[in-house]
Amino acid sequence: MRMIKNGFLYQVTFMAKVFPVNCYLVEEEEGLTLVDAALAFSAKGILQAANRIGKPITKIILTHAHEDHVGALDLIKAEVPEIPVYISVRDHRLMNGDRSLDQHEDQTPIKGGVPKNLQTRANVLLADGDQVGSLSAIATPGHTPGSMSFLDNRTNALIAGDAFQTRGGIAVAGDMKPWFPFPALGTWSKTTALASAKKLTEIQPSLLAVGHGEMIVNPVESMKQAIGNFERKVRKGA
Repeated sequence: MRMIKNGFLYQVTFMAKVFPVNCYLVEEEEGLTLVDAALAFSAKGILQAANRIGKPITKIILTHAHEDHVGALDLIKAEVPEIPVYISVRDHRLMNGDRSLDQHEDQTPIKGGVPKNLQTRANVLLADGDQVGSLSAIATPGHTPGSMSFLDNRTNALIAGDAFQTRGGIAVAGDMKPWFPFPALGTWSKTTALASAKKLTEIQPSLLAVGHGEMIVNPVESMKQAIGNFERKVRKGA
């Protein structure tokens, strides 16, 4: 387990050299908000990270329902059962194993691993624009239909889940990077992901923090370049 601090944000990384999976602890005055829950074996490391910071985890927010973002949820809830869990209204369906699509959505199959044995369910469902402590919820569908990103209003740091990756080179969800293809393989809709990436760029974040890869300071130009690269591929039907 590795922990890196930037402002109010702590990036907690597992398997950093092989298959990096990140989750984040966001420091608030009264405690910590955990954004995503990595893999099942990560529970101990996440709790140790909170202990090192010296504050309790008081909220858990999920960017989406894939197994590498909810894996440690049951084990953490077993230790601190009173913690509320937040997820988007849309991805709560996926959390419950429902892979159906709405009529207005891109009619391509939902991809990626959704854990079959997850016991925990979110008890707070989020919509675009909702506020959780210092974090604003931003609907960024594409990787999954209900993916969300979260902006820290104090610093403009953006936690984007898998809307972008930086492992193997910065890329929009769905843009295949040979050195780390897994976010692309798990992406539901390329065109929807591209629209969400553009939406995030317009926010002009000061920091980009993603599910897989290192954080990027002043990321806007890199994000725009990734969008341009992917847009050309989408136009060609790649």
